[in-house]
Amino acid sequence: MPLFKSSTLKYVHLVLGWVCVLLGVIGAILPLLPTTVFFILAAFFFTKGSPRLRHWLVSHPTLGPPIHSWEETGSIAPRIKLIAIGMMGATLTASLVFGLPAKVIVIQSLCMGAAALYILTRPNA
Repeated sequence: MPLFKSSTLKYVHLVLGWVCVLLGVIGAILPLLPTTVFFILAAFFFTKGSPRLRHWLVSHPTLGPPIHSWEETGSIAPRIKLIAIGMMGATLTASLVFGLPAKVIVIQSLCMGAAALYILTRPNA
């Protein structure tokens, strides 16, 4: 016996998709949140929650191309790579300027270093 009915899962995926769209929009305004990753996740959730919304998202002239690049080849545009790495550097610099504890700086450096390495090893779109 399934834990959830398929109709319930459909609504869960739909809600998660909209949450990701909202976070993506916030990320487009605030430099603290990533944008593209949330739209990629929204496309994933909309696949099961609403194929119509997924189609809208992937056919959007601005949002669609990065989603297609990621889904087809796992690639990231060089401009997006530069922005992501730059924001990580700015965040780490701000942490140093504001005098965060050394433990926090080390944890941030390790996490951001791993994320930067992952981003830089993806193929270019």
